[in-house]
Amino acid sequence: MSAVHGEGAQPHVPVMLAEVLEAMQPGPGCVVVDGTFGAGGYTRAILRAGAEVIAIDRDPNAIAAGQDLVAAEAGRLTLVAGRFSQMDAHVAALGRLSVDAVVLDLGVSSMQLDQAERGFSFRSDGPLDMRMEQAGPSAADVVNHLPQKDLTRVIGLLGEEKRASAVSRAIAERRKERPFARTADLAALVEKVVKRPPRGRQIHPATRTFQALRIYVNGELNEVAEALGAAERVLRPGGRLVVVTFHSLEDRIVKRFFADRSRTRAGGSRHLPEGEVPPATFELIGRGARDPGEAEVEANPRARSARLRAGVRTEAPARDLDLSMLGVPRLAPLGDAGE
Repeated sequence: MSAVHGEGAQPHVPVMLAEVLEAMQPGPGCVVVDGTFGAGGYTRAILRAGAEVIAIDRDPNAIAAGQDLVAAEAGRLTLVAGRFSQMDAHVAALGRLSVDAVVLDLGVSSMQLDQAERGFSFRSDGPLDMRMEQAGPSAADVVNHLPQKDLTRVIGLLGEEKRASAVSRAIAERRKERPFARTADLAALVEKVVKRPPRGRQIHPATRTFQALRIYVNGELNEVAEALGAAERVLRPGGRLVVVTFHSLEDRIVKRFFADRSRTRAGGSRHLPEGEVPPATFELIGRGARDPGEAEVEANPRARSARLRAGVRTEAPARDLDLSMLGVPRLAPLGDAGE
């Protein structure tokens, strides 16, 4: 899912590529998991550095588009159709016990945004879909069938939309007359409720609602948290985990994970009693998050919200994952949005 977070179509550019490679240190003899293959930007760079890559993507289109690269690399690239939250199982299925590095580039792919028929964007009208795996309940199922109170939580928590109640109420009223089927239809309704700001930098009023639906339909925050746990299990001691995030919801989860997994003494956390600190499973690379350089942001504006966090795996055993501690919100099951 090589990340893009804007409504304008632009060529695919891997974000913070130099910083990712510096933190990951791939080279000959290394096996790297690219958990978010997308258009293959990171994978190509890792292969050029001499490493072998196991690349994962849940989007069948990305898997199909990557087959030429698989053929060209003659055994150095394995492309896996699946979820990065299950990367340890995917790696084990390939006969490996561990890997040397994992990179995750979180966000929606430029390919997905640019294809109107996928329904991720309201830039061009298309079916209200948003399913990365092209299976299961769609965004249309969510807006047409999820109870209004649950829809309010989805839009408010995942979209950080201040007018979530008003948006969900408008959706619930309209769907009584006829169901939503197209992106432009939903965007037009949300725009009537939220309205554009009079001045300053403007994003489309439907941006936050569409973000919320996409994250919910694909279970993205749960996937991110589970992927961090899977990376912890699959990395060898000394292996490196590098994560690039694009919005605060993802970054908060990654920040909490690294903070929890790198703590060496008690104090400063309400989640663990004093004196009950298990051995750290990661040592942080750098202090806090790393931002893209000014030159990259100027050349590629969609990089401006990117943040990179990274750590080196210790010899301590992997731990159980606590989703609530990581800040993953509890929401109504997606099945409640089905027919």
